[in-house]
Amino acid sequence: QVQLVESGGGLVQAGGSLRLSCAASGLPFSAYGMGWFRQVPGKEREFVAASNWSGSTNYADSVRGRFTISRDNTKHTGYLQMNSLKPEDTAVYYCAARPGRLASDASNKYWGQGTQVTASS
Repeated sequence: QVQLVESGGGLVQAGGSLRLSCAASGLPFSAYGMGWFRQVPGKEREFVAASNWSGSTNYADSVRGRFTISRDNTKHTGYLQMNSLKPEDTAVYYCAARPGRLASDASNKYWGQGTQVTASS
């Protein structure tokens, strides 16, 4: 049974930082792309960042330069370091995983339950 469990969300003032974690189980983590999406009520889930099995990464334009994605294959865990948070970053953040390369849409195979991130102005 595959599980993705996010942690690290919370409330922070604008300009602050948070680090999200995504602990994976039940899949060969090093062979999977993993990454992060976010969603606010009434809007579609949007791509944030991906770390692919090859080591390549990519980011949404809105977070590039502020957020950093990383992974520790020995711990089956992915991370999202979020710096210089803005109120518009407020959303539920979801971890996703897919064999090989993460898709930048909702077609990824596995999803976590989400963690709330709130950046107050």
